[in-house]
Amino acid sequence: MGITVFSLSLLVVLPFAMMAYTTTQMGWTGFWETISQPQVTAAIKLSLWMSFLAMLTNMVFGTLVAWVLVRYEFWGKSLINALVDLPFALPTAVTGISLATLYAPNGLIGQWFDKFGIQVAFTPIGIWLALVVVSFPFIVRAVQPVLAELSVEFEEAAAVLGANRFTTFRKVILPELLPALLMGAGMMFARATGEYGSVIFIAGNIPMQSEILPLIISKLEQFDVQGASAVALFMLLISFVILLTINIVQWKLSRRVGAR
Repeated sequence: MGITVFSLSLLVVLPFAMMAYTTTQMGWTGFWETISQPQVTAAIKLSLWMSFLAMLTNMVFGTLVAWVLVRYEFWGKSLINALVDLPFALPTAVTGISLATLYAPNGLIGQWFDKFGIQVAFTPIGIWLALVVVSFPFIVRAVQPVLAELSVEFEEAAAVLGANRFTTFRKVILPELLPALLMGAGMMFARATGEYGSVIFIAGNIPMQSEILPLIISKLEQFDVQGASAVALFMLLISFVILLTINIVQWKLSRRVGAR
């Protein structure tokens, strides 16, 4: 216990405490003025909105991928299973450079979108794409173990009783998946709001248009350490509230499932 508390204090609590201390030196008024600047406010809205859209996207497609990996046997399954974890293994900067190269207006994929007047790189669409890629494993790895433990007999019993596939998913499968799905979504959303390495190369960093909150921090650090600490503390509070809310909801859902 002593080693654990010391490690957490040294690695987690101490840096956050110093960040909070640096922020308190500017006072509540200075903190609010920094957060409420139009450029910072626009970055906050864009970060939260793109993170939310990426979360919804991964909740759908991540669950589908987890379902296929658990329920089907096919050639190349091990390769696909390994590719799911690739965003964790690759440096985020490498991911961002790869996406920017592919989806730039003259890129391998971006040139086809450009013919229809759609620009992916250096726009909010590029931010959404980068967040989807780097946070994709969170949903898959959260849902996959639950699906592996879920017996097929429950689905067969629902089919015998006359339930169609949608009803079976809604009444039988989804209640079992929901706690794990919410936990994965919460972790993914918190990660996406603070993602920097993969986004910086594809966002374009255009103020009021494609500038996200982590990019604001890198800009502020060049001139104002207290201002950068204020924005970083605000990001920390957002992530903490998200994770706390998800944990409370997951706990209540787990109790409800266990009561059944």
